Amino acid sequence: MKVTKLEHACLLVEIDDAKLVIDPGSFTVPLADPTGVVAVVITHEHADHWTPDHLARITRASPDARIFGAPGVVAAADGFEVTPTHDGDTVEVGPFTLRFAGTTHAVIHSSVPTVDNVGVLVNDTLFYPGDAFTVPPFEVDTLAAPVGAPWLKVGEAMDYVSAVAPKRAFPTHSMTLSKAGFDMQSARLAAMTDAAGGDFRILEPGESIEL
Repeated sequence: MKVTKLEHACLLVEIDDAKLVIDPGSFTVPLADPTGVVAVVITHEHADHWTPDHLARITRASPDARIFGAPGVVAAADGFEVTPTHDGDTVEVGPFTLRFAGTTHAVIHSSVPTVDNVGVLVNDTLFYPGDAFTVPPFEVDTLAAPVGAPWLKVGEAMDYVSAVAPKRAFPTHSMTLSKAGFDMQSARLAAMTDAAGGDFRILEPGESIEL
């Protein structure tokens, strides 16, 4: 399974010719090749995790692609057929088994509405929590760990990585940070991953890892 880290919070997962796209949002450039997409997962409704333009481009090139999203995404993505996903759901599509965990976006501020958010485990290997510190009820081989966000304090992110204790981790959700901020936050998450005996690796946009 090949996982490519794209800009901000978007991940591309490939097995043979089948593709899974997670959170193609406003800080992510369009996929170079949107053909062969069998599924799109949207963890929540915020624009940095999905846009109508991204979904339209993907579904034009891959008309059979299924879209899965938290309940709030179903309402927000008017005009697209979105299958709602909930904590504890498991779905199989193409070569991908998607297991969902979590219910709610992390709190940004009392003045900002809290929306639905559901993380996803791909093929019992890669877990991405979306915008939440969801500690899933299963072991995590590889964690895509949020590193920068309006809702994120580095101490909380460190505690999250420590609680999940993945075998390996890489940072994501990074476009809100400067280069200096990204390096600083990533070093903190790396320390927690290392302390639990895991391996931490930074993936630049477009860089891939085989799982």
